[in-house]
Amino acid sequence: MRGARILGTGRALPPRVVTNAELTTRMDTTEEWIVQRTGIRERRFVDPGTGASDLGVQASRVAIERAGLTPKDIQFLVFATLSPDMFFPGCGVLVQEKMGMDTIGALDVRTQCTGFLYGLSVAEAYVKAGFYDYVLVIGAEVQSTGMDLSTAGRDVSVIFGDGGGAAVVGPSDPGRGILSSHLHSEGKYARELMAEAPASIEHPRISKEMIDAGRHYGTMNGRYVFTHAVRRFPEVIREALEANGMTLSDLSIVIPHQANLRITQAVAKALEVPPEKVFSNIEKYGNTTAASIPIALDECIEEGRIREGDIVCLAAFGSGFTWASTLIRW
Repeated sequence: MRGARILGTGRALPPRVVTNAELTTRMDTTEEWIVQRTGIRERRFVDPGTGASDLGVQASRVAIERAGLTPKDIQFLVFATLSPDMFFPGCGVLVQEKMGMDTIGALDVRTQCTGFLYGLSVAEAYVKAGFYDYVLVIGAEVQSTGMDLSTAGRDVSVIFGDGGGAAVVGPSDPGRGILSSHLHSEGKYARELMAEAPASIEHPRISKEMIDAGRHYGTMNGRYVFTHAVRRFPEVIREALEANGMTLSDLSIVIPHQANLRITQAVAKALEVPPEKVFSNIEKYGNTTAASIPIALDECIEEGRIREGDIVCLAAFGSGFTWASTLIRW
């Protein structure tokens, strides 16, 4: 079986920067409170009329060009998001149309923070098996239009931002590129981090009463998320290393989902690796959910922090609960 590797990456970040200072004018909070709790100093918000598919297209154009390909070369695409342009259809088909691609398959993934890694595992499997040569994987989010930007919603709304990232996966020699992917879920914690409406179990799916109660906004049990994240991140990173006969000393860099700086710091401590081996850019962009790993990966490559032969581990934890890791020999 042939290998599969990332041929090109790209990212898209809205030009509008929203600082903590701006949020203090909309809710009862302070710069110090936000930074202490999350490590975030600013995030990006889209302009009106911009959807997750638009950010996905922008990031994809860069990734495809860097891979030395054109949109017509892409044979399958996977789009991960919790904030699609519309309830249905998914964003994958919108990207296919906006980029003028052939009538390729377009798959949408809804595992929230782990969405990009779940999508990457699909691309890995298809390419390694020879079904497709070039698969596009996108993670993009527009969180800003779905948050309660008032004091009532501050525990959640100070954390999230908008952005998109993409990667093109193609064939490689065995032993180079994506070595393995590891996916997990634990649905008994689904309600600890969720947006419960619109919902098909409700009749109607959304109502004025539901909106008045704020049931369409995301809610989070921060204590549960933190406790489980700092356990599952190290577990799934070690799982990936063990599956490939490696140890933590073999790691060149870990690129985690940018959930919260305190979680990232706790994971580095649990793994007993130096902070410089665990990449973080959350202070600039906040938590961009499915987009955070491809954005961070693209920045790492651009900054020269990943070189040929490096062992790179991507890891994520989030709503579901779901968690995942991908180990790559660059």
